[in-house]
Amino acid sequence: MRIVAVGLLAGLLAGCATTSGPKPVAASAPPPAALQGGSPEAEGEVKSTYHAWPGVPTVVSNVTIYDGKGGRIDGGAVRFEKGKVTAIGASVPTDGATVIDGTGKWVTPGIIDIHSHLGDYPAPGVPAHSDGNEVTSPVRPEVWAIHSVWPQDPNFSRALAGGVTVLHVLPGSANLFGGRGVTLKNVYGRTAQDMMMPDAPWTLKMACGENPKRVYGSRNQMPGTRMGNVAMMRQTWANARDYQQRMKAAKGPQKRDLQMETLAGVLDGKILVQNHCYRADEMANVIQLSKEFGYKVTAFHHAVEGYKIADLLRDNGICAAMWADWWGFKLESYDGIEENLPFFHASGGCAITHSDDADGIQRLNQETAKALSDGRKWGLQIRDEEAWTWIAINPAKALGIADKVGSLEPGKQADVVLWNGNPLSVYSRPEKVWIDGALMYDSNDPKRRPVSDFELGQPGEGDRK
Repeated sequence: MRIVAVGLLAGLLAGCATTSGPKPVAASAPPPAALQGGSPEAEGEVKSTYHAWPGVPTVVSNVTIYDGKGGRIDGGAVRFEKGKVTAIGASVPTDGATVIDGTGKWVTPGIIDIHSHLGDYPAPGVPAHSDGNEVTSPVRPEVWAIHSVWPQDPNFSRALAGGVTVLHVLPGSANLFGGRGVTLKNVYGRTAQDMMMPDAPWTLKMACGENPKRVYGSRNQMPGTRMGNVAMMRQTWANARDYQQRMKAAKGPQKRDLQMETLAGVLDGKILVQNHCYRADEMANVIQLSKEFGYKVTAFHHAVEGYKIADLLRDNGICAAMWADWWGFKLESYDGIEENLPFFHASGGCAITHSDDADGIQRLNQETAKALSDGRKWGLQIRDEEAWTWIAINPAKALGIADKVGSLEPGKQADVVLWNGNPLSVYSRPEKVWIDGALMYDSNDPKRRPVSDFELGQPGEGDRK
C-alpha cells in the first residue's frame, strides 16, 4: 500500500507541476511532412515537454557566492522567483520571500555536466540497458540519444544530490558519427521529453582515435586505422555537403534522409559538434577537416593531450572537456597529465570538467578541486571562483545555453545550489538544490530526495532475508 501511495503522490505532484508551472516550450518548430526545397527549418525534431516545477520566492543570504563566471561575493545574497534569478549582491530585497540564512555556507549556480551517459547506460548496468552505441555502422548520425534515455535511471537523483542541475547526454564513442546528443534538466519526468531543456541546441557526437578503428577493424571493416577514420569522415562530410546543396536547389518536397538531415544541420550551424578525441595530433586533424567542409567543432571531449595544443584550440574557439586525472587506461590516453585542466585554463582556453561516468557526475566539484590543486602545485594562481567556471559557464557556452544557465545573473534560470561548506572541499555536500527556482533536493528532508519509479519497492540491504 505504501508503494501505491507514493506513486499516487508522485502523480499528483506531477499534475500540480503541469498545471502550476509555465507551459512547455518546444525545442523547435513542428516538423513538416517532407523536406521542402532546402529549407533549413525542414528537420523533424522531438519536442520538449518540460515544465518547471512550482517554486516560491526565495532569498538565500549571508553566503559566499561563486557566480559561475569567475566572480565572488563574500557575505552576499541571491533572490529568485518565478523560475528566474532576480537579484544578487551584498544585499537583495526580501519582501514576500522565504529567507534562508546561509551563514557559513556557499551558493553556486547548478553544476552542468557536458558529457554524461545517464539514461543511455542506466543503473543497473546490465546488457539490457546498454543503449548508448549503435554499433552497426561507423556512420550513424541519424540516431538520437534521447530515444535511448530511460528517465527512471536511479543515477539522475544521485547526480542531483551532487549539485548537477543540467546534463548533456551523448551516444557512446564506438562510431565516427555516433548520433545526436541532448541537453536535459535534471528533474524526473515520465518521458525523456519531460526532461529536455527547451531551446537547447541539438548536438552531434563524433569520435576519432582508437574506439572506431578498434570496433570496426576487429570486424575486418573500415575504418581499421586512423587514416581510415579520417577518410570515412571526409567522405561522409563530402556527401553531406552535396546533400545540403541539392536541398537548397531543389524545387518542391524531397525524400527525407535522416543521416544527411543531421549532418546538414551541422553545416547550417544549427547542430553543435561535440567531438570525442584524445591525442593532440588527431584534434589538429579534425580541426583541419572542419575547415575543409565548413563546420565548427564546439568542444573536444576528454582532450587528454589538450595541454599540448592549448593555443590551437583557444585560437579556434574550441572548448576542451577534460577529466581531472584519468589517464593511461588505453594507449591514446597514456600521455595525460594531472595539470591538463589548469594548464588549459591558464592558456586562456575554455576549460571544462566533465564526468563520462555515473559516479564521477556525483562529485564534479571534487574533480574540479583536484585539478585546481594540481595546477597550484605548479605555481598557477587560479582562484577558487575561477575554477568554478569549469563546471558552470564554460560547459554552458559549449552547449549553446549560456544565455539561460551557467551563472547567477538576473534574468537567468534559477538553477541554484546551497552548499554546507566550501564546495571545493571534499567534506562539503549540497544542502539544497533548486532547478528553475523549485526546491528539488534537500539533504535535511527525505521527502525532497527524488526516488525513481524503478527504485520504488526495491528491497534495501536491511530488507533482504
